[in-house]
Amino acid sequence: MDTGLLIVLVVLALVLVTALMLVSRKRSAHRDEGLREEARGHREEAQIRTSRADVQEAEAQERSARARREQAKAEEQSALARRERHAAQERHEHADRIDPDADEDAAQERNGHAERTDPDVRDRVVAGRGENRTREEQS
Repeated sequence: MDTGLLIVLVVLALVLVTALMLVSRKRSAHRDEGLREEARGHREEAQIRTSRADVQEAEAQERSARARREQAKAEEQSALARRERHAAQERHEHADRIDPDADEDAAQERNGHAERTDPDVRDRVVAGRGENRTREEQS
């Protein structure tokens, strides 16, 4: 083989290898750019979803706080109603004790209603009935 031909073949081989390397790098760069673009899209979508989740969580926490406030308000109103009922019952009992014309049936009916609605009154009424029996027995 001629030396010149050998040099040409080596040069052609080098050009071919160089061309293949360039094409491979371009494909790799193109593929990498596509992957970067896809990753960017995923990150944007993740950011949007994170923002939505943050808003939903804030709304849920606000609803929860509102529910706790409403529960506390309801408990406060219930306690106030029990205190008012207790005070009213005590007034009725006091009035029944000092009124010589007190109607026993009306007092018992009132006590029956109070017993059904307020457990504290029920306990006092039951205790009071014991006191009345003791007074009646002494008379």
